[in-house]
Amino acid sequence: MSEDYRSMWTELGLDLEAHDALLGVLGQAYQDIYLAQKDRPEGMGYFDFVMSEVHGLRIKELLDEKTAGRKIVGSYCVFVPEEIVLAANATLVGLCSGADFATEDVERLLPRNTCALIKSAFGFKLGKVCPYLESADMIVGENTCDGKKKAYESLAGLVDNLYVMDLPQVKHENGRALLKAEYNRFKDAMESLTGVSITADSLKQAIRTVNAKRAALHRLSALRKADPAPISGLDALLANQVFFYDNPTRFTDSVNKICDELEKRIEAEQGVFPEKTPRVLVAGCPQAVPNWKLPMIVETTGAVIVGEESCVGERGTRNLTDESGETVEAMLDAIVDRYFKVDCAIFTPNPDRLDHIQQMVADYRADGVIHYGLQFCQPYLMESIPVEKALEEAQIPCLRLETDYSMEDVGQLKTRVEAFVELLK
Repeated sequence: MSEDYRSMWTELGLDLEAHDALLGVLGQAYQDIYLAQKDRPEGMGYFDFVMSEVHGLRIKELLDEKTAGRKIVGSYCVFVPEEIVLAANATLVGLCSGADFATEDVERLLPRNTCALIKSAFGFKLGKVCPYLESADMIVGENTCDGKKKAYESLAGLVDNLYVMDLPQVKHENGRALLKAEYNRFKDAMESLTGVSITADSLKQAIRTVNAKRAALHRLSALRKADPAPISGLDALLANQVFFYDNPTRFTDSVNKICDELEKRIEAEQGVFPEKTPRVLVAGCPQAVPNWKLPMIVETTGAVIVGEESCVGERGTRNLTDESGETVEAMLDAIVDRYFKVDCAIFTPNPDRLDHIQQMVADYRADGVIHYGLQFCQPYLMESIPVEKALEEAQIPCLRLETDYSMEDVGQLKTRVEAFVELLK
């Protein structure tokens, strides 16, 4: 960290020794995985800076916003609508998960065979190492899978202001009605938290801000269709990860700058991997910072990742919200319509997700799909088998992987990925 933030971290109640250890591991991993890549776009320098200051300058900015009277809302899921948070004059940030922390403490509260993502979220809280969590005025949980739904009952005793949102599990009119009722309830909760009434003007502005953020990532995704690939999957994943932390306007500008640079690269037929490198689509569970294990393995084994069918990826940002509404009611309807299209594996049946995977294979000219499942994540692991079968019937090679956040299985994963990449060649 370029500045000493220790007093800030102390005031937030972080365990400085544990936090130093976390930042040390994070910094080393970033060095070994990200900075070791060759021919990276210059615009990635911004994201390197963001990662070097992810627990420093960004937290200071959030605390400055709080001092100025703005509220900070922390969330674990793409179903929490940023548009409503921004319209109430608050800031939405993603909360820490993506690495194992304080596992022994976590397993006193949760069963050992709970999915790694949930255990990680608890570990960051119990280990006192997530400044985003400690800065937040409200934590929003959501009833996606059964694991999260029950885990929030335990989390409620660990945080001051937990708000839990219910989510539909079936896509029909009743499901949409539930989502609409929940988003209206969330709007009321945000107004109550901030003391600010959401107006047609503030909601329209918020929709435009979030749409611009997503549109920048859509532009980045479209450029990944080129061969040779102008950007690595690791770097594109990082942009998708930073989407959840950064100031929205600054993030949008930074992604668009990278896109300007990539357009020039494509024109010059300049890639980060040689032409005809096997192209892989990664589908399945979200990959939060610092979960870079799988992309690192894939891209050091002679393949390039050209897309992520994930909440930290295309599933999370796919659709824009219709901006044409003029009343709060009409705009809330548009927000509900937009989020109801997210094809999370909690939905049953979930044919849209399979269609999207096949569409992405065609759009990104992928040679094969790696389905990434986190251990004990029932929805995605259950769905991975029919997905694999359907892809094989469509003659699209698919490799199903199940893993966690530890580095213990890297050798085994590498062997399987190497064999898959050979097959693609």
